[in-house]
Amino acid sequence: MAVSMVLLHCAILGLLCIFPSASPTVVAYMEYGGIPLWINRLLGEPSVLSLQNRIDPAWFRANNPQPCPQQCDCPIQWTTALYCDRRGLADIPDSLPDKTQYLFLQHNNISSLSSSNLANITGLRWLILDHNQLESDKLDQTALQNQSQLCYFFANYNHLSSVPRPLPAGLRQLRLAYNQISSISPKAFQNLQNLTVLLLQGNKLKTITGGHFKGLFSLNLLDLSGNLFSSVPRHLPPSIQQLYLSNNSFTVMDKDSFVGLFNLKYLRLSHCGLQSRSVQPQLFNVSSLVELDLSYNKFTTIPTVPSTLQYLYLEANEIQEFNMTSFCREVGPLSYSRMKILRLDGNKLSYQHLPSDWVFCLRVLERIYI
Repeated sequence: MAVSMVLLHCAILGLLCIFPSASPTVVAYMEYGGIPLWINRLLGEPSVLSLQNRIDPAWFRANNPQPCPQQCDCPIQWTTALYCDRRGLADIPDSLPDKTQYLFLQHNNISSLSSSNLANITGLRWLILDHNQLESDKLDQTALQNQSQLCYFFANYNHLSSVPRPLPAGLRQLRLAYNQISSISPKAFQNLQNLTVLLLQGNKLKTITGGHFKGLFSLNLLDLSGNLFSSVPRHLPPSIQQLYLSNNSFTVMDKDSFVGLFNLKYLRLSHCGLQSRSVQPQLFNVSSLVELDLSYNKFTTIPTVPSTLQYLYLEANEIQEFNMTSFCREVGPLSYSRMKILRLDGNKLSYQHLPSDWVFCLRVLERIYI
């Protein structure tokens, strides 16, 4: 008895080292569409997204009296989490525990999703299906709609050709990056008033019409990078603070490209083939901007930016001169640029091209790369 107690005590100590205890901090996980997944331990959210190579599954089964599908792991630390990732599954396991709130199915070979797969679960909050073989015509339309508590639905790196619909009204994050989505139904995002993150990068989208994003009143981050856009999509929700459009082929950008985006703070436009002559001079002079990424384009001059901008990335362009008026229209005690980081490396500039009075304009600059 004493020996078994010692062994159990050692196992628990080892488990505590592997799985961090609850704390008020929020941690980030750098996969799942390339945007960090913030995990709040105070809400009981699992602080690891996979149990692979962490602990022997036999230990869970020996110490967890609750039923668990044979293909999955059910840790006793998070009794509402079910880990079925990286198992080579072709289908979602049957008889999922009805108390499951966090379901991890990433890195399998699942191609379909039916309402019967999730019929036993009523409180599902996270459904992670990244790196599978999901196809749009094999998704039951009611499978997701019936999950009224669902907050996160991740299906990055699949074979979806359209946005699943209908979606539950309480959804907060929808991550569909790196699929084959070429069109969006006008009602795909209907009633998603709580959605804050929408990832659609790495798809085949060409156009977005006025009705596509209607009703997304809380959307904060929209990633449309790596699609087939030739111009900046219009009719985007005014709530957007982070807009990522890199790796598209924008031939022309007119002065109205970002009209109505009053809350825009972070804008990414790298690898878009942008040229100085095809961009309206005042296009990026948006007072709300904090960070602007224009790297790996074909600019020959520095575009005009707001004096409140703090981070500007212009590396790997064809810039030949440093125009101080791009940053400061005037210089005075209260008139100066708030720029902290400025990247101009990989251009046709050197420190000798900087005017002697540039420090009066960029007086709070912390780093310049040139």
